[in-house]
Amino acid sequence: MNDNLRIIISGGGTGGHIFPALSIANAIKEARPDTEILFVGAEGRMEMQRVPAAGYKIVGLPVAGFDRKNMLKNFAVIVRLIRSQIMARKIISDFRPHAAVGVGGYASGPTLRMAGTMGIPTLIQEQNSYAGVTNKLLAAKAEKICVAYPGMEKFFDKNKIIMTGNPVRQGLLDNKLTKEEAIKSFGLNPSKKTILIVGGSLGARTLNNCVMHAMDKIKQSDVQFIWQTGKFYINEAKKCYSEAGSPEMIHTTDFISDMNAAYTAADLVVSRAGAGSISEFCLLGKPVILVPSPNVAEDHQTKNAMALVDKNAAVYVKDSEAEEKLIDTAIELANDTTKLNALSENIKKLAFHNSAAIIAEEVFKLADKYKKEHGR
Repeated sequence: MNDNLRIIISGGGTGGHIFPALSIANAIKEARPDTEILFVGAEGRMEMQRVPAAGYKIVGLPVAGFDRKNMLKNFAVIVRLIRSQIMARKIISDFRPHAAVGVGGYASGPTLRMAGTMGIPTLIQEQNSYAGVTNKLLAAKAEKICVAYPGMEKFFDKNKIIMTGNPVRQGLLDNKLTKEEAIKSFGLNPSKKTILIVGGSLGARTLNNCVMHAMDKIKQSDVQFIWQTGKFYINEAKKCYSEAGSPEMIHTTDFISDMNAAYTAADLVVSRAGAGSISEFCLLGKPVILVPSPNVAEDHQTKNAMALVDKNAAVYVKDSEAEEKLIDTAIELANDTTKLNALSENIKKLAFHNSAAIIAEEVFKLADKYKKEHGR
């Protein structure tokens, strides 16, 4: 085995965990190109495709999340967890990392727990304003805990906490298009106000229903929409769009490959309140209406949203009330330039810059110290 630093990065399950993990890996490689990085994810999950596509090696564990609604199913989950821990021990023994990084999601549990037990220094990155179960369990053995919100000492040892913000996807700030060019790239009119509705990589049922049930209202407004449905809902959305006469003020797509163009085109964004998305809105200074998903652990998306709303940096619409008021609220806000400007200024104040590079530096400190002490 050569003399380069070796780092394990573990976590995933959704784009919200994978993009920060890749950003940290890229920051490590940018600072020290000879570093060897091994990802550890969950078999069958999104990271098993996304990570190799980004040029990194990944190993999958048979780990699965606990079923909070059906406890009987959890016997199989526990068996898989035990198998995953045995596999994680072998992966760590073979790779011999100098540090391990956990980005949340259940895949990071067995890997980081085993790394800590084997004396490997660990760093965990908590994206949300309400700490996840996995990270709370891993915190006792972690040496550093990187967070994005104030007040996280209610979950973690304050002496381990470093306020870094959340890493965002690469190239987020490298936009080359003007606003007019960006709007035209979606086949829309540069002279009209534009609302971007995004439901994440998989889509969001509530947000899609809101658009489908308000086609007539949208057609009568002087506002246009970029509507990202997610792959599960695109056929239903296209049918509704077609039945409404394929209105020219709506661009419908299941996936947006160029999010920079979409953000540049948008005067207002409507989104779930995932931590990664919020970090992007802060950096870009985008006015946003947040509709937190009710289907997440500990209702953490509502807590993420309220951290912004309390600072007049976002508008909040409850999921259960969205079909009744979301589109009206969005159209009204898109036409209120004063309110849009105020939201933009306030959300910019909450941005963290260079989060991935700062986290990478903390990883180097742990790895270098371990390497020096252990001579390998």
